[in-house]
Amino acid sequence: MGFTIGISRGMRDIRTGSRRRSRSRTSDGTAVAEFTGLWGWDVVPGARASAGACSCGRRDCPAPGAHPLGFAPVLSAGATLDDVSEVWGEFPGASVMLPVGRAFDVIEVAEPAGCRALARLERMGLPVGPVAATPDGRAQFFVAPGAAADLPGLLYRMGWDDPAALDLRGLGPGTHITAPPSDRGGLGPVRWLRSPALDSASRPPEARLVLGTLAYVAHRSRA
Repeated sequence: MGFTIGISRGMRDIRTGSRRRSRSRTSDGTAVAEFTGLWGWDVVPGARASAGACSCGRRDCPAPGAHPLGFAPVLSAGATLDDVSEVWGEFPGASVMLPVGRAFDVIEVAEPAGCRALARLERMGLPVGPVAATPDGRAQFFVAPGAAADLPGLLYRMGWDDPAALDLRGLGPGTHITAPPSDRGGLGPVRWLRSPALDSASRPPEARLVLGTLAYVAHRSRA
């Protein structure tokens, strides 16, 4: 009798765990399908980090929990929920990473300066795309592709000489960012300061429309 009860409890625990994993995969898949289908972004499964160790398995990993899984496929913009569920089922628990330089580039700044610049941009009614905040204190402004390569020139034409002195960094082709609400580097989740919207996610603003404000606020923050 006790043996039978033990088996029943064990089977119940297995079924409960399966449902939890299934719900997790469904939730992940829905979020990723929103990125691919609604916002028109490519997505790739990324590594996770725990206690400094990366799930990619490399002991000398240069960016634990903050890079794509090299053996995982890229889900292209337009991928359906079925497409996403099939891939994410092979990489349960993977972080969600977005390739930069395709649908958007990123201008990154310290989060306090980024928050002040975002409020200023919104008050002025200037176009602003999605803005993310990383757990290590950076604000990431999504802008039109090509901004990263042209960042020094854009700043120079606006009267600013050195992006590094402003703590501004451009991210372009060949880089990836972690999408909210995935964990980055074992430090905690990335979150939205300004969530994607239909009018800006697929067509983010030109960098010149936000860069002047970002540079000014960043300069004032470091003065």
